[in-house]
Amino acid sequence: MEKNKIVAVLGPTNTGKTYLAIETMLSFESGMIGFPLRLLAREVYEKVIKKIDPSKVALITGEEKIIPINAKYYLCTVESMPIDKNLEFVGIDEIQMCTDHERGHIFTERLLNLRGEKTTMFMGSYSMKSIIKKLAEDVEFIDRKRLSKLTFSGHKKISRIERKSVIIAFSAEEVYAIAELIRRQKGGAAIVMGSLSPKTRNSQVELYQSGDVDFLVATDAIGMGINMDLDNVYFSNLKKFDGRKMRRLNVAEIGQIAGRAGRYLNDGSFGITGECGEISAEEVGLLENHKFNEIHTLYWRNSKLNFDNGNSLIKSLDERPNKSWLKRIYECEDEKVLKSILKDSQGLSIFNDKDELKLLWECCQIPDFSKKTYGNHLEVVGKVFNFLREKPGKISNVFMKEQLSHLDKLDGNVDSISNRIANVRTWSYISNKINWVDNQDYWIERTKNLEDKLSDRLHEELTKSFIDKRASLLAKGLKQDISFDTKILSDEKVMINNQYIGKLNGLKLELDYKIGALDTDIKSLKKAARQNVSPEILKRIDQIKKTGLLILNSDYKIYWNGAPIAELSAGKDYLNPELSLIIDDMIEVDDQSKLLEYLNSWIGKKIDEELKSLLDLKNLKETNTSIRALAYQIYENNGVIKREDVKSFVKFLKQDERKILRSLGVKFGRYHIFIPKLFKPNIVTLRTLLWKNFHQRNLDLNPPKFGLNFFESQKNIDRNFMLICGFEKFDEHYVRIDILERLFLRIIDGDKEIKLVPEMLNLLGCSKEKFVNLLTKMNYKTFKRNDDTFFRYLPKKVKNVSIPGKKNRDNPFDILKQINFK
Repeated sequence: MEKNKIVAVLGPTNTGKTYLAIETMLSFESGMIGFPLRLLAREVYEKVIKKIDPSKVALITGEEKIIPINAKYYLCTVESMPIDKNLEFVGIDEIQMCTDHERGHIFTERLLNLRGEKTTMFMGSYSMKSIIKKLAEDVEFIDRKRLSKLTFSGHKKISRIERKSVIIAFSAEEVYAIAELIRRQKGGAAIVMGSLSPKTRNSQVELYQSGDVDFLVATDAIGMGINMDLDNVYFSNLKKFDGRKMRRLNVAEIGQIAGRAGRYLNDGSFGITGECGEISAEEVGLLENHKFNEIHTLYWRNSKLNFDNGNSLIKSLDERPNKSWLKRIYECEDEKVLKSILKDSQGLSIFNDKDELKLLWECCQIPDFSKKTYGNHLEVVGKVFNFLREKPGKISNVFMKEQLSHLDKLDGNVDSISNRIANVRTWSYISNKINWVDNQDYWIERTKNLEDKLSDRLHEELTKSFIDKRASLLAKGLKQDISFDTKILSDEKVMINNQYIGKLNGLKLELDYKIGALDTDIKSLKKAARQNVSPEILKRIDQIKKTGLLILNSDYKIYWNGAPIAELSAGKDYLNPELSLIIDDMIEVDDQSKLLEYLNSWIGKKIDEELKSLLDLKNLKETNTSIRALAYQIYENNGVIKREDVKSFVKFLKQDERKILRSLGVKFGRYHIFIPKLFKPNIVTLRTLLWKNFHQRNLDLNPPKFGLNFFESQKNIDRNFMLICGFEKFDEHYVRIDILERLFLRIIDGDKEIKLVPEMLNLLGCSKEKFVNLLTKMNYKTFKRNDDTFFRYLPKKVKNVSIPGKKNRDNPFDILKQINFK
């Protein structure tokens, strides 16, 4: 290249501009490149010291200075570039930052006034071309074409965003909220923000680059040359606060960030997510073709300041540019601090001394990294200024120690640790200023070590807060097709490579809900677990078949060893339920079919044995239609029916015909026809469960407590369901149907006495008064003394009871009212 040549290397992202600048610099004897971010300067520094002798390479940022004595090459932030050095090559990266609302004037100053002895190179967007042409110098333009294609992918929910994606937000709060959402849905994300220390940022990026996580959440800092293996960029917002107001990103700014998708020859895509505003079709076309509006004006601020007095200094800062394509930048932070201190000059007793004003201006440029308590920043600037202008002209060790002591704490959450790092960065900046502090080397090292320590802690906290480490390790192993060590512990916990993934509940692997964050890797995870889990499930199936130790529970599920293995659903009738397995899909269909066949056989046998009476009624082969019809009615009503409801069938039955049904266990009671065997506790449980399962109603109702023959009614009791359970309602009481048949009395010896069934009071568990009261409400009809139905259930042992009077003795319930129990 010719001596004093200016070269503008312009093009979209992923065109190798920065790489070209580095190689060009190293081809000269000396050189310097200014970068927009401390992170980027550090990243390039790390690359360069791997190429050449580190003793020739310097890193200069506000908070970090590595300057070997024989340094030849300087990698700096734009603000920290040593402009007094004579170097053969000078480069400025991301030159379009001349339009930045907060820092644009610094980039413009370098564009206008900083030159290399042989070559000056500006790297940035095509949109700067017309502006650079306005320089009063010969400029060689090198146009760089993007190496890969960039396409718009539209809107996607965060839950559907692909791997190797970054989601862009414009505040720490938004970054943390999105990262937390991704942690829950996809296992976690690494975080990149301009405010992160290089160490934290590098640790976070390494999580992504190594495959520990598949997602990044970042601010627009990622658009400034930070290179990572990204396929997709999604915007969660298109508005940002530019230091003055909330505004929408322009197309060039969107393109700068979107262009991070797709590196080298790999194509990339960009899209929107969440509640992000739309990108118009016209904008999409411009972004995909990297065509952005030309930049016509740059931000500028006068750098030739007048320090004669405070007013002269302010006036020189307010000076307007003499070129139409330059625009005075809005009031910057350093100006605000200066004006605030000069306004309160009495507090600092500032004199109109040139050296003192220069020192004050230099102090005003101390960055406010925290940006939370402006008053505190003013106080820091004021104290530093006072130290420097008073003898001995340096900040004391005691003061430095005091400022750092309350920052040297590792407790707290992400916000509190980040705030400490921001404050340490301020004192790191101060320590790195030449001759500002006593024992400068010590405090440089002290602030660096403290920042590194807090950065490690912040990385840990970010990882803990926004990455499910377990899901991360498993996802990484699955992507790399690593062989897993799977174990099933005694408490059924399933471990893969010592990471808990879930529980083997019966025959099903139930993944922990957080593992759902692995999203599409669920099948791969099961595949990894299959080697050990599948044989264990097959072993359990064999045990089930051999032992038959199964329980049908009230939740309509069949349990083995305390875990559900199958579930009932309605079949063709209530004694023929359908079964579906609760089993992991890693088990082959053939093995599942054999287990299902066994379970159908098991429950069929259980129904055959315990509900044989019902099945006999159902399968009754009888030509007499009345018998067959009554048998069917009893079966359909689950073994118990009111006599009144089937009187049309009963009245035509002869005694020998009734005998056929009695032989099947049917009892003809005065008010009910039922099968007494079906009132045993285990049989009632089975009957009602099958009944509810088939009809899908009264699912929350359960039979009365077993052993209870009499209880008071409650509002939420269903009378029809209680009848199936074997209980009839009388007024406010329910009484077991078979017990009612044993409550009949028989009258003997005419007028003198009756014999009372003695067990009745004990059976019902009630007082004699309640017993009498209950029977008086039953509305029994009068019956003859020789009625077989009345006599049938009386035990041999009876107790004598005397009765006064002789009135209405044909009705035992009327007589019962008059009984004097002995």
